[in-house]
Amino acid sequence: MKIYLGSDHNGFLLKERVFAYLVKYGYDVEDVGGRELNPDDDFPQFAQAAALRVIGDTSEDPRAILICGGGQGMCMAANRFKGIRASVIWDAAEARLTRNDNDSNVLCLPGRILEHDEAAWKGILETWLNTPYANAPRYNRRNAQLDELA
Repeated sequence: MKIYLGSDHNGFLLKERVFAYLVKYGYDVEDVGGRELNPDDDFPQFAQAAALRVIGDTSEDPRAILICGGGQGMCMAANRFKGIRASVIWDAAEARLTRNDNDSNVLCLPGRILEHDEAAWKGILETWLNTPYANAPRYNRRNAQLDELA
């Protein structure tokens, strides 16, 4: 699984920790920016970079993790692209549901909330990365309807 990782300035410190964690455990990770802490950067460019890479990646189950202050901005930006199912997640239970039911391929994390709670973000990551999609007909139907809205 290829993972594209991006953040704005509000998620930069957490992104660096997430990157190190994922590499340590053998995940194939590409940092799509920001590459340095820049208080003047804007989240849409990083959400777009990650979303386009996920859409264009022909490998099995490409995903992205996006981090900004509250997670919502990244999620709104990423969900503008057909084929992207981004979710803002605060806990492992929701991470499991968004993978199982929605086949979420973009995880959006709220840096302001999770930056100082290592156990929480690690639990979210592990759950989201390791929960398979249920592939139920009703979920497939709903995901197809989402793509029609894009």
